[in-house]
Amino acid sequence: MEQYFLKLYQYNAWANNQVMKCLVSQSVADEKALSIMSHLLAAPFIWLNRIKGLPKSEVKLWETQDLDTLQQMAEDGGAIWLDFIESTTSFDRDLSYTNYVGSPYVTNVEQIMIHLVNHGSYHRGQVALRVRQIGLQPINTDYITYDRVITGQLTIE
Repeated sequence: MEQYFLKLYQYNAWANNQVMKCLVSQSVADEKALSIMSHLLAAPFIWLNRIKGLPKSEVKLWETQDLDTLQQMAEDGGAIWLDFIESTTSFDRDLSYTNYVGSPYVTNVEQIMIHLVNHGSYHRGQVALRVRQIGLQPINTDYITYDRVITGQLTIE
């Protein structure tokens, strides 16, 4: 299972960084796009703190960040998750936690990890749509595109 999650989170980090390159290169200042991207990049910090049993993350789930902060969040979020995956032998355990509004839940860590990558894909799609709506060009972050890039079949500028 570790290899599966490693590959999934390598993709997730790549996709988040691709979106950030796209936003930065086009100087996107659209409040909606930045708000969604802020939410997408805050979630990994919040979830990992829960999973590791750390104090509540300082990162706010719905606080809009600027491009520089988002770029750093994308890099840091990807790195901390990859470190966690590489240093953990089993993710098959239940986690008791409260969500951001205080509701209690018990969820398997593997399910949370799968959710987090799907959550990223969902919101990256929203950001891409918004970028297109404001007349700019979004970036393709499909998993198959990532696979083609890492196997050398495709080059992305």
